[in-house]
Amino acid sequence: MKKANNYKAINRASWNNRVEAHLNSAFYDLDGFLNGKSSLNKIELDLLPDVKGKSILHLQCHFGQDTISLSRLGAITTGVDLSDKAIEAAKKIATDTNSNATFICCDIYDLPKYLNQQFDIVFTSYGTIGWLPDLMEWSKIVSQFLKPGGEFVFVEFHPTVWMFDDDFKKIAYNYFNSGAIIETEQGTYADKDAEIEQEYVMWNHSLSEVINNLILAGLEIKSFEEFDYSPYNCFNHTVEIEPGKFRIKHLENKIPMVYALVATKK
Repeated sequence: MKKANNYKAINRASWNNRVEAHLNSAFYDLDGFLNGKSSLNKIELDLLPDVKGKSILHLQCHFGQDTISLSRLGAITTGVDLSDKAIEAAKKIATDTNSNATFICCDIYDLPKYLNQQFDIVFTSYGTIGWLPDLMEWSKIVSQFLKPGGEFVFVEFHPTVWMFDDDFKKIAYNYFNSGAIIETEQGTYADKDAEIEQEYVMWNHSLSEVINNLILAGLEIKSFEEFDYSPYNCFNHTVEIEPGKFRIKHLENKIPMVYALVATKK
């Protein structure tokens, strides 16, 4: 498990390797975004309060499209990501769109070394916690950076999805966190034909692991929802059932694909 101990370096290199392909992908539609298109989905927009004038910390922000989309709604936003290439791109996109969003490059566990303020809202979404081994530490970070009474808004792919093999034909992984998953990938979810290859380290996290750690960190769960679709076409064998709603074709509506929760700091 030596590689798992070096997961931050491996995953930083992995995400750095994807940035150019993602910036050029139809998936992220950078041209549309630069012309004013929001990257936020209905799921998270329905959970968020009126963000005008609110301070928002966006954890694991990639190259900042959601961070900047939130700033376009009038929020004062700070995005954080492990990948230096992603943060470099985020800063350029913010400049190009006249956004007031600011960005910090660091592992989120190290964030207290870089940031000393509390926020009205902490936000994180879609494909984030799988990169983190320790959800107790993650929950403490969320709590530390929230003002008392502040809201944590969280949308994530459902752990059921991560049990399957890439073709959704069989159960290949443990629903529960049974340790590091170390693999190598050809292409990337945003462009499966991209001529890139990267090694990565991930962890599966059950719903109980997520919810109980947030409660232990002093957060109160206000709402919890599950959805039978993904707003992103990032899996194999998908079908678009409505505009912007994707399911695994042969599994239809039989599995949850995304969950969302709002929690407040006591």
